[in-house]
Amino acid sequence: MKRPLQVTLLVLSGLGLLHASLFTDLSLRFVKEGMRPMLVASGVLLLVLGVAEAWSHQKPAGEDGHDHEDTDAERHADAHGHDHEDTDADRHADAHGHDHSTVPRIAWLLFLPALSLLFYAPPALGAYTAAREAPKAVTEQRYFDPLPATSPVPLTLTQFTSRVQQDHKRDIGGRSVRMTGFVTPVKGADGWYLTRIIFTCCAADAQSVKVRIHGATALPADTWVTVTGTWHPGGKLGTSSAPAALDARTVKKVAKPVNAYTDALPLF
Repeated sequence: MKRPLQVTLLVLSGLGLLHASLFTDLSLRFVKEGMRPMLVASGVLLLVLGVAEAWSHQKPAGEDGHDHEDTDAERHADAHGHDHEDTDADRHADAHGHDHSTVPRIAWLLFLPALSLLFYAPPALGAYTAAREAPKAVTEQRYFDPLPATSPVPLTLTQFTSRVQQDHKRDIGGRSVRMTGFVTPVKGADGWYLTRIIFTCCAADAQSVKVRIHGATALPADTWVTVTGTWHPGGKLGTSSAPAALDARTVKKVAKPVNAYTDALPLF
């Protein structure tokens, strides 16, 4: 790839990373919040490399003020009217019709990710992804702290699922709880899912946690809501036969939280 195109690619990539991680929250669609500083540093580094490459290209040859003298072989060739012979590589390229001075066509594809970060970022993961995968298995837990006296009790979807399926004291039974997530519709079945998508590192390892909602009409897919209600009976509470499901009393539309790709309590 020729040097001006290399410079352009470096600068565009750097600007794209800074746009996604420093000036907007687009990077949070793809990686965890903790990786944001590394993306900013990478963007700055790419910009510095692009500027350095452009500056080095502007330096005139022989900047030290001395002209480079011709070699004895070159003076001899000029004196006898001979052209310099082509190298084996030049003769090979000419024989096969290749021009190595041009940019390989495949190299132009490198501009696509750089431009997409600036002008068209892929949509965030949501209901489409969650509907096509099984819910994330909750970690086995044997001891649970008593639920607070407040009502409704604020819980994450993982906490609710663990209480329903693993808490042998069955403290969750009859208690009013409040959870926040986005709507994932269920085709041809009763209810819908309240969902959170969790990043361990980035979008490539995303997993979803879901709670089935009964007794309330689903809002459009990917709508963020806070649901208040009580456990929907089924199976034996405190065992794996109990469904992670809720009888909704209220469903309130809310703004997408800052920590959208964790199952933490929402930070509005």
